Amino acid sequence: MVYLTVALGLVLLLGGGEALVRGAVALAARLGVSPLMIGLTVVGFGTSTPELVTSLQAAFAGAPGVAVGNVVGSNVANVLLILGVAAVIAPLAAAAPRRDLWALALSAGAAAAVIRADALGRPVGLALLAGLALWLLLAWRQERGAAPGGASGDAPAAMGAVPALALTAGGIAVTMLGARFLVAGATELATGWGISEAAIGLTVVAVGTSLPELVASVAAARRGQGALALGNVVGSNVYNVLGILGATALVRPIPAPAGIGPDLLVMLGATALLVLFALRPVGRGAGAALLLAYAGYVAWLMLRGAAA
Repeated sequence: MVYLTVALGLVLLLGGGEALVRGAVALAARLGVSPLMIGLTVVGFGTSTPELVTSLQAAFAGAPGVAVGNVVGSNVANVLLILGVAAVIAPLAAAAPRRDLWALALSAGAAAAVIRADALGRPVGLALLAGLALWLLLAWRQERGAAPGGASGDAPAAMGAVPALALTAGGIAVTMLGARFLVAGATELATGWGISEAAIGLTVVAVGTSLPELVASVAAARRGQGALALGNVVGSNVYNVLGILGATALVRPIPAPAGIGPDLLVMLGATALLVLFALRPVGRGAGAALLLAYAGYVAWLMLRGAAA
């Protein structure tokens, strides 16, 4: 039964990812914006829903380490793992606008500052959400009317805006359902194989909440939609800080977890790498370097957990 759960999760992930990318490209064409803009907003925010639910549940359960660590860990995985895999599959020829890279860098810096200062209260949460609204308004005004470059020839160009949005939303929903099945099955398998609970949390569960982003970016890379893949990662990371961390702090102020300092440095380093790579096309060599860095980070996490 557990193997069937894992297989079902993989099938749903693949099918949902394909539907998500097709709908997103058609939606960009209909709205007159670039695939990058759709990746930053609809795809990036939609695939971050598992992180939002996890952080809110953790905050209400009195688990600040999970609530904050979920955001920090997801941002690291988005850059080092997801962007790395997408770039290895197909080089990402689209570079991100400096506007979004500034938003990425400033949001990561703000997250590190408020977490270190143990200032995740309602005023900070409201400020983070205001920053998200400001960035979205600026991005939309600058992108509106831009030619949706990079649309692939197999995009459903004749699709209307409402069907395209429905296909995109359906793809996100199916992808998240697939991720849930896969994480549940993989966790049960790992437990049966005698893998510790800490190791499962650091690997299977941590990556599991980022599976929708991974599938969306890989599907976009396979279809030659480099802008969509890159926009998904950038948008998810900005939303994780300004949206998820902001909403969590606004709904329920949370204390900063102990021992989060080293992980904040890793997040800042990963963000710097993303900014560096996104200023130019991301090739397979850069993608492989990101994957190696993520493998090193996971190994370090496990060593640190074993020593604790």
